[in-house]
Amino acid sequence: MGAPSALDPTLHVPSSLEFVSGISLVPSDSPARELLAAAAARAGLRVVDGLEEASLALVDLTAPGGLAAGQSLVDAALAAHLTLVVLVAPGESHFAEAQSLEPADVLTAPVAMHELAWRLQCAAERHVEREEQARSQEDLALLLELTADYAETSDVEALLHGVTRRLAEKLDIARATLVMLGRSADEGIIVAASDDPTLKDLRIDLSRYPEIREVMRTGKPVVMQEASTHPLLGDVERRAVAARGIHAIAALPLPIRGQVRGVLLLRAAGRRRTFTPREIDFLTTVAHATAVALRNASVLQSVRGQTEAEKTARLAAEEQAASFKPYQLFFAHVSEGVAILDDKACVLSLNPSGAAMLDVDAPDARGRHLHQVTQPVDENVLMELVTTAARGEARSGADVQVCTRTGRRLTLSMSAAPLRDEEAATILSFRDVTDARRLEDELLQTKDFLERLIDSSVDAIIATDLKGRIILFNKGAEALCGYTAQEALGGGLTVHQLYPPGVAKRVMAMIRAPEHGGKGRLSLIREELVHRSGERVPVNMTASIVYEGGREVFSVGIFTDMRARMQLERKLSDVETRLEESEKSAVIVALAGTAAHELNQPLTSVMGYAELLKRKLKEDDFAWKPVDIIYREAERMAEIVRKIGKITRYETKSYMGAQQILDLDKATSHED
Repeated sequence: MGAPSALDPTLHVPSSLEFVSGISLVPSDSPARELLAAAAARAGLRVVDGLEEASLALVDLTAPGGLAAGQSLVDAALAAHLTLVVLVAPGESHFAEAQSLEPADVLTAPVAMHELAWRLQCAAERHVEREEQARSQEDLALLLELTADYAETSDVEALLHGVTRRLAEKLDIARATLVMLGRSADEGIIVAASDDPTLKDLRIDLSRYPEIREVMRTGKPVVMQEASTHPLLGDVERRAVAARGIHAIAALPLPIRGQVRGVLLLRAAGRRRTFTPREIDFLTTVAHATAVALRNASVLQSVRGQTEAEKTARLAAEEQAASFKPYQLFFAHVSEGVAILDDKACVLSLNPSGAAMLDVDAPDARGRHLHQVTQPVDENVLMELVTTAARGEARSGADVQVCTRTGRRLTLSMSAAPLRDEEAATILSFRDVTDARRLEDELLQTKDFLERLIDSSVDAIIATDLKGRIILFNKGAEALCGYTAQEALGGGLTVHQLYPPGVAKRVMAMIRAPEHGGKGRLSLIREELVHRSGERVPVNMTASIVYEGGREVFSVGIFTDMRARMQLERKLSDVETRLEESEKSAVIVALAGTAAHELNQPLTSVMGYAELLKRKLKEDDFAWKPVDIIYREAERMAEIVRKIGKITRYETKSYMGAQQILDLDKATSHED
């Protein structure tokens, strides 16, 4: 893969499960970290601190201790999986030091950010190419090993288990299984599994494996990267896949003489999230090689249909069942299903209750494998139960989902115990708990819904027992009171500490009294709660007592924080007061203007006539002084009228005790 001719800022380095596009800086305290972060972001890489997640490393030899850190890195076990880019100072000796690290690229400091990004992008592409080549070589080596084993090994059963085991180990997957097709389109036979060397010739119902049926229909690989949500699976299968932590499923056809005669089934769980296209190509090749080996070994006929060995096993099962007649007479009268199994998990005896529960005939169930009779959704759970009993250990209360022959889906609570009999291995009892489990699920869903509803309430909801101990404390209560739910429920906090002294008893008495909303109920009232900090918080609250059989069990209260509302009310009151003052001032100003206008006209006449009289009279005239007094008082009145006309606000002063009159000086002082 050649380097790009120009830096593509949108280019993202390819990634897979084994390769994460991370780059580490060595030494970690190098001053080039900020430059590396910018360049890595542009190149589509991410800077990581440890080497475990890194595929590239930038070794800064210009930093103190850079050479020693680089040499330690080369000597480390992880060095084989790293691609090194070295930053050096100018000079031949520095380049010689860099060559000792065998880097993929060398840059001279100082380096521009865009050049560093381009160099890192090229190094990442070379790293991907190198990793792909290494994985291709590993795939080829494994394929050659498998081919050699197919040609040399005569023990086909051990060989098939070895193939599935090595595939599971190489791909780091949960399970690899080889499934051959049975006599009918709905029957499959597991001939090998990676996690159980003893598992073989296990019959399964293919209606529960839509991925296998799809491979049979199309003859092509089926890959489900998001198995828990894939539309090919039904609701029951999706839940089963999700419960077992399976992320991805791959099913590859085994073509024999032009027909799909089997399927290589792989399931990824844990760290493994997906299958890459390269892995699917490799698995397809392995599946074809396995199909050829099966054809050459002539094992197809031995795992299909009902062989003579199966007929012999059925006859033996019937003979063994006859020896259990005393057990059958007893089990026939119990309401639970009871099955007696041989050491191969085949049914020797099935009581009437069990046969009715599974929609089968008891005689028809004899000699059949337990999987065929029960058709479990998850065969692993059932087989683990039976295997545990076969080891001599009893186990009870395991829930197993099954599908009866009539299509009913049941949840059975199963118990298994070993039988100390030479001809039987296990006794299995089961009862139908489908309705009980459905009710439990509904109750859990209701409980979860109510808990989410209570926690999402903005109001505080607090419940206490009859001793005042808190048993419910939602998120709203945490915000209102300052305590966490953990402190309230497990820290010895009581409701008395949330109220001011004596209020808790008074509130409880009001709840029990009939006049506050009825006995056991308290209508909306205003109270105070005590915050953790000591602040008293005004609240509106309602409360009630919960009764059980007429007996008080606990009490619950709902509290609404009134601080914001009361602050708003205070602001509204201040605004109303200012509005009243403004309206009052407006009335005074309008009245003052009218009064000044109306008084000016007669006052002008009075002053005019008084001035005329003063001019006609002499000062020694007896009438001159009264006329002068009239004129001066009229002038004073004119000044008062002038002030009245300039009134702009409402200001008062005391007058004769408690009475208040308008203060003309203050009301007009800002005009002066």
